[in-house]
Amino acid sequence: MKVYHNPRCSKSRCAISYLEEQNISFEVIEYLKEPLSETEIKKLLKKLNMKAEDLIRKGEPAFKDNFKGKQLTEDEWVKAMVKFPKLIERPIVVKGDKAIVARPLENINLL
Repeated sequence: MKVYHNPRCSKSRCAISYLEEQNISFEVIEYLKEPLSETEIKKLLKKLNMKAEDLIRKGEPAFKDNFKGKQLTEDEWVKAMVKFPKLIERPIVVKGDKAIVARPLENINLL
């Protein structure tokens, strides 16, 4: 498993703790330290079975300042996530060819 993690996010920390408690091995990817490429985001979206706009955190200042009220294409949203990785919803947990946003935490059990 892989967890796309932001250590400053309580939900993300809870997902890490949950996996540790379940003795599930996983790799942590701190996507704010090592931003994802367009290709990586597109692969994640496919595993999530989501549109790019649905993975956007609309409460983030970067969204409000740059994108609120705008209609972007799928590729434009992906580029926005590359430029502003804080826009990416978290935590994302990946297992094989499936992924979920672990909000609520119990979504992890769907993998």
